[in-house]
Amino acid sequence: MRKKEITSVVDTIAGRSVPGGGFSEYSGTPFRADATALATLALRADSSNLRLLESARSRLASEQLADGRVCLAKDQPRTCWPTALAILAWYGSSIHRQYQDLAIHFLLKTKGHSSAKKGGAITNLDFSLVGWPWIEETFSWVEPTAMSMMALRLSGYGVHERVQEAVRLLMDRQLPHGGWNIGSTIIYGRETYPQTENTGMALAALSGQVDRREIERSLDYLKSQVISSRTPLSLGWALFGLGAWGERPTEAKRWLFDCLSRQKKYGTYGTTLLSLILLVYGAKGGFLEEISQGFKENDSRR
Repeated sequence: MRKKEITSVVDTIAGRSVPGGGFSEYSGTPFRADATALATLALRADSSNLRLLESARSRLASEQLADGRVCLAKDQPRTCWPTALAILAWYGSSIHRQYQDLAIHFLLKTKGHSSAKKGGAITNLDFSLVGWPWIEETFSWVEPTAMSMMALRLSGYGVHERVQEAVRLLMDRQLPHGGWNIGSTIIYGRETYPQTENTGMALAALSGQVDRREIERSLDYLKSQVISSRTPLSLGWALFGLGAWGERPTEAKRWLFDCLSRQKKYGTYGTTLLSLILLVYGAKGGFLEEISQGFKENDSRR
């Protein structure tokens, strides 16, 4: 029965391929770059879908703008955050290497807004630190910074100054009592609340970059939250965050099936969420380990 459920997820994602290559978020809706990149990562170990994957990678390449960015939509060029996902989707594909290299170049020169001063009375954030934004020339948020870090690390840029500054930025955004949210810590003297998915993504990006003692409180927070997290985004990234530090719970797969069963009540999940579930289902460690291992396995079959 369990195998049937996973096969159903694979079939649902594959069934959302669109004419011209790539994937939509839901059946009958247009191509989306983020759905395409995540679906490519989720289906990469299924040899029956190799043609779909190459078509999806090529569609991402056709959507790439001249400066290397991949946007949520071509008429919204400032929404450049899917670029990191495209880099991950092209990872291991020799025929798409030129597009990946161009996207990496774009990511390295793209910066979130910064300023020379500290937050002062309103917040204690260090605004001089630079990460990556959701939308070009705006604030460096936790999620796009973490995803860009992972894309660059997987591509061999782990020691690059941009990645190392992003490490400092994420540590600056870590809440005093542990965890991360979208990117705030103290506002008017009050500590803001952590969020499960942001914490998981930050921990996945920081694995191997900082001493465990520096993020122990965040691990403790995530361990307390994952027990009751059953939405795809929160559960998926909580498991990747814990897995990156050798703390993946033994109940992980059972929780993922519980999460899938909730579609009966709330409706079918989007492609991005189903892809995340499929990715973390087969994982043993963190996000980076799962992506790199998946492509090693793929290469060995060719």
